[in-house]
Amino acid sequence: MKNILLPTDFSENSWNAIKYALEIYKKTTCNFYLLHVSIIPYYTNGDYPILVTSNTLEKTISEHPKKALTKLIQKINIPPKNSKHHFYSLSSSNNFIDAVKTHVEEKNIDLIIMGTKGASGLSEIIVGSNTGDLITKIKHPVLIVPEKAAYTIPKEIAFPTDYNIFYQPKILNSITELAKMYNASIRILHIAKKDEVLTDSQIENKEFLSNFFMDEKHSFHRITNKKVEAGVQCFVESRNIDMIIMVAKNLNLFQRILFKPTVEEISYHIEIPFLVLHE
Repeated sequence: MKNILLPTDFSENSWNAIKYALEIYKKTTCNFYLLHVSIIPYYTNGDYPILVTSNTLEKTISEHPKKALTKLIQKINIPPKNSKHHFYSLSSSNNFIDAVKTHVEEKNIDLIIMGTKGASGLSEIIVGSNTGDLITKIKHPVLIVPEKAAYTIPKEIAFPTDYNIFYQPKILNSITELAKMYNASIRILHIAKKDEVLTDSQIENKEFLSNFFMDEKHSFHRITNKKVEAGVQCFVESRNIDMIIMVAKNLNLFQRILFKPTVEEISYHIEIPFLVLHE
């Protein structure tokens, strides 16, 4: 049984993430928790913002999301209904991150799946937004589903690494679990600069990955490019990658792939789902 949290603002991109979640876990028994977090309005009196907390306002804030969540679940359950899937609505007027943290703990959530919207680059899509906060402030697996990501069976999974980090087996097990669900291939990708040579530590970490994934369909790839994001884009296009998995522990690589790209030719941010794992 999987417990999955689906934050929603009732937008098209959040609906796209919900559809993706339903498809990728089509054959898995799941509890889906749909969460809407309302923004409590402020008004200004003199020099200080004042939070309005009257009973009438709180009732108004809570009633609309509950009705909208009910309609959303009805929309999801339009026949044919998946008997393996169960849906629950959650509404909160708390801070978004605090609300997510609370429900992750209370509902024993295994994975958060959330949609993003933007023109180019996650620097435009999520920096300073709820999704950006989610993947940096909550140490929990998050599947980011971009607005133009259409569900396809994840047969090709890219796992970018610079081999500078030793990954704990628990993290790697999360990757193999997903790969086994779809008999997918794990493509371990290293973006290197010209004439770059691996250090002894990097070689050791690469060998560990090779041994760990010994029984899985996997391969190692090296692309030479001075820009990591451009190398990832090239690899995504050449291998028809269906999903990218990142480990937040490697902050330098993580930030360069997720947050740095802004140029138009970098399209993986708006087309390819990202699974972000935390140790």
